Parts: sequence; structure tokens; C-alpha cells
Amino acid sequence: MVPTQTMSPASLLFSLWMGVVSFISPCILPLIPSYVSYITGISYDDLVDAASRRKNLKLTLLHSLTFVAGFTVIFVLLGATVSYAGQFLIEYLKAIRIAGGVLMVVLGLFVADVVPIPFLQQDAKVHLKSRPAGFLGTFLIGIVFAAGWTPCTGPFLSGVLMQAAQSETMATGMVLLAFYSLGIGIPFILSAVAIGAFLSFFNIVKRHYRAIKIVSGAILILMGVLLIADKWTLVTSYFMNP
Repeated sequence: MVPTQTMSPASLLFSLWMGVVSFISPCILPLIPSYVSYITGISYDDLVDAASRRKNLKLTLLHSLTFVAGFTVIFVLLGATVSYAGQFLIEYLKAIRIAGGVLMVVLGLFVADVVPIPFLQQDAKVHLKSRPAGFLGTFLIGIVFAAGWTPCTGPFLSGVLMQAAQSETMATGMVLLAFYSLGIGIPFILSAVAIGAFLSFFNIVKRHYRAIKIVSGAILILMGVLLIADKWTLVTSYFMNP
């Protein structure tokens, strides 16, 4: 018996979407301006001032890319680790698949506010007391972001990791987590260089948080049910061979 998870467009889109909803989660999205200000050293007033923003555009873009690179390294390494471990648990793949499916259903219910999970609702963020200098400091902050915001990203990250655990190769797991990172990273970079547009976007998202949570929870539940029933491969096969 071999791992059944292949890298299909459906898997990549699922990973990307899990990254996007991680970015717009209530405990990350409101703090994006603070993160941008922190990693660039530019005050909030200068960030929202059009003239100052244009002046500092290159600096903001470079620091944003470095920050994204920091958390991408951690997530991709996590994907590699989970995929590698999965290769040694092939004989238990069915049990892992079913347990993972059940976990995803529970997490989906949590995301949709149907079932409370107290430890995922706790504030477990990791903060740096002082910002290390330069781009190396920004890279380190990205690493801390990946390690310290698990309660915010946990339900969505877990869904991608469950795919990675069943990957045919370590590379597949790494790519799945890279797409998850893109789902967070691309909106972050766009928000950093266009903070005014971000603030307008934030107001729109706030009005639709409930719908976003329900849709995201439903996707996790559907993914979990497909894993339990061992039908996810039918979805990936369809996209691989339409």
C-alpha cells in the first residue's frame, strides 16, 4: 500500500485557499498594518500617506518579500517533515487517513463556529521584544510568525498537512505547503505596498467574516469526509485526467 495523495490542481487550490483564509482570519488580518510597520520601521502615518508610501515603496516591498520568505521556509520544512514521516507509516496509512479526516471535520466545525475548541481560541502569539536590524531581522520575524500564530492558522494549516502526510513524495508535500504560504504571502505583499487599498479591503472582509468562516469550515468538512470515505483520490484523478 502506498500513499495516495498526488499533486493535482485540486490539491494545490485547496492549499492556496487555506493560506488565504489563514491570512484573513480575525487574529491576523487586523494586525497587518502593525506587522508592515514593524518589519519596515515605517510609522503607520507614513504608511498611509500617499507621498511617503511611494517614497518607501521599494523598502516596503523588499521587507515584505523577506518576511514572506521567512515563514515560507518554516511551512515548507514542516511539509517536508510530515511527508517524510508519512513514508515510514505507510502500513498505517488507512488509519492516518481516517483520523485525519475526522480531525478535519472537527476543525471545519470549529472554523464555522459550530463546535468550540478552547485551546485553539487562546492567544498563543509569539512576539519579539525588539526588532533585529536589517533584512535578517525581517526574515527572523517571518520565522517567528510561522511558529507563533498556530492558533490562528492551525485549522487551515492542518488541512494542508494532512494532504502532505499522504504525499507520494517529500517534494509533493513541500509544494503543497509552498502554495499554502503563497496564500498568505501574496495578500500580505499586496497589502504592504498598497496599505490604503488594504484598509478598504479589511472593512469589506469584516462585514463578511461570518460567511467566509462558514464557507471555509464547509470546505474543511468536505475534505474530511472525502478523506474518511477514501474518495479524495477521485477528485484529484478527475483534475489530473479531465
